Amino acid sequence: MQRPQKKLAHLASRRDFLRKGSLAAALGLTAGGSTMANTRVQRMPRSGKAKNIIFLVSDGMSQGTLSMADQLLQLRDNRQSHWMQMYGKYSVGRGLMDMSPANGLVTDSAAASSSWGCGQRVRNGRINMDADDRPLEPILHIAKRNGLRTGVVTTATVTHATPAGFAGNVARRGDQRTLARQYHERGYDVMLGGGTNFFRPSERHDHPDMLAAFAKDGYKLMTDRDALASRKKGEQKLLGLFQGDNLPFEVDRLNDESLMSSVPSLAEMSSVALAALSESGDGFLVQIEGARVDHAAHNNDISGLLYDQIAFDDAVKVALDFYESNPDTMVIVTTDHGNSNPGLLLGRSSPENSIGRLLDFKGSCSQLGYLFRRNASHSIDEIREAIAEVTGIGISNNQAQHIVDHRNGDWRIPNGQLNTGSGVLGVILGNYTNIGWMGRTHTSDYVEVSAIGPGKELIQPFVRNTDMFGVMCQALDLKV
Repeated sequence: MQRPQKKLAHLASRRDFLRKGSLAAALGLTAGGSTMANTRVQRMPRSGKAKNIIFLVSDGMSQGTLSMADQLLQLRDNRQSHWMQMYGKYSVGRGLMDMSPANGLVTDSAAASSSWGCGQRVRNGRINMDADDRPLEPILHIAKRNGLRTGVVTTATVTHATPAGFAGNVARRGDQRTLARQYHERGYDVMLGGGTNFFRPSERHDHPDMLAAFAKDGYKLMTDRDALASRKKGEQKLLGLFQGDNLPFEVDRLNDESLMSSVPSLAEMSSVALAALSESGDGFLVQIEGARVDHAAHNNDISGLLYDQIAFDDAVKVALDFYESNPDTMVIVTTDHGNSNPGLLLGRSSPENSIGRLLDFKGSCSQLGYLFRRNASHSIDEIREAIAEVTGIGISNNQAQHIVDHRNGDWRIPNGQLNTGSGVLGVILGNYTNIGWMGRTHTSDYVEVSAIGPGKELIQPFVRNTDMFGVMCQALDLKV
């Protein structure tokens, strides 16, 4: 009779163990004096070991964003997106992923990337910190310990929430100066994106000149597109910071000669990163993020959104080309959450005269933010002229009046999510593009995740965000 009682006691203990989210083992490593721990990796059958992993994230990509970018490319280039082509060309592991954080249903980018990076759900706003604010070892640090080369590439700051979810530990995602210092201390090999502001010396004594520190340790420092392109064989440690903050929206970069000459595209950064990371032959793990898809969605900025999604798709092509020459590479393509859920709606206009209008846009709608500030005084004619200059769309006097009335506080959109200047513009332009918005914040949607290469079979039809940590560790055979 003792045996069943012991079994029940064991199960009760196990339930309590799981309920507390503690499938964790101390690793004997420290960060800021605290022990790092991670969820144990659940082993599943796999076809082979991956030498490299390229983890691509279109930040804030709703399903409608993926669809519309593909449809816009069919109108412009008579082809599908590289992401969609991947589904037809390769054997793909594919599923939907639940991206919930530890404290709700709708995640922010910090909690989302951390769930992949440490194998545990954390609270929004934190990066790889458990409920007691103890650091959890991020996967790039684990990969580094296992002899792999490591990197992050992004159109945001390199210390922004999504790249940091693979690389750092902070209780507040905005503590980017601390993250810059951690990147240096942990010796990550390649960091390309924006964020010079967070590497320069500040007035605080605990934030030294990180640019000088990286240079002293042999990193090639790059601040413009030419410097990136001039990377030579043997230069394997790279810090490229091409703006003080985030990089510009792609549609703005493409329409500004100065930006085009100074700021590289995500695909260009990705190509250089893969060349540098693969040169030693040791294997690597890199995260590549199309960050400004998310920022455009927050602004209900349709041109910013879709041109940045297409720029991300160009980076997918770089990864697929690398896979063709290096079939021991696992390529993962996903997003961390939806945002604002834009979509192409049924209308009377042809595709060329609705979503196709975006081919005539000469900049991001975010450029027009100055029209909506409370202290602005632009007339109806000036508003119409400014919008036409950027979008090629001639809005009506009545629609321009709505912008004036909203700016003056005399009119509101009943949907509070859209009751902003950018929301008003997004709704107005939707009359011409047939594209509508649900809101301007993150959503709880299950997101698309897909993979090719060794380990692709580890992607199940429905996965939890934290599973991706185990997928990567198992595919690379990392000792955790």
